[in-house]
Amino acid sequence: MDWSIEGRAARVRAIVFDVDGVLTRGELIYGAEGEALKVFNVQDGQGFALARRAGLKLALLSGRSGAALRRRAEDLKVDALREGVERKGAMLRELCGILRVKPEEVCYVGDDLIDLPALREAGFPVAVANAVPEVRERAAWVTTRSGGDGAAREVIEFVLKARGQWSGIVKQFAEDEE
Repeated sequence: MDWSIEGRAARVRAIVFDVDGVLTRGELIYGAEGEALKVFNVQDGQGFALARRAGLKLALLSGRSGAALRRRAEDLKVDALREGVERKGAMLRELCGILRVKPEEVCYVGDDLIDLPALREAGFPVAVANAVPEVRERAAWVTTRSGGDGAAREVIEFVLKARGQWSGIVKQFAEDEE
């Protein structure tokens, strides 16, 4: 079995993302009514659409809960959303059953200590560039982009390239209006 970074990424059938610090910069903004507001990256969103087009399963696994998270999950059309999760390793194992994938077929993307158990479970553990040192050390691969600044899109593109699907997707877009 190919244990190179590309080999591990080529086996991925599902990508599970932490949210705060991965899909966002990890900043919290509170509105006048106390609601948490979050800023998400549009290119990350397009990456989710590309991943779905390629047949990948997608999930969000967050330690926090809230309306903004649920709205983003709906927009992204993820296969599963788990929020308010304190034990991410156990939940990742549960998500494998829900998504019908083996742990070695999962890419987990995290940034903080709470993500360590899920990273340990995943076949392709990834840290975003601004992750804490302990997470970067345990990741098989670290993105060049920070959370909230296109890191999710970078992960999706890397996986699609490793699976040999990227050039076909680009070709579909290039020929779409001809």
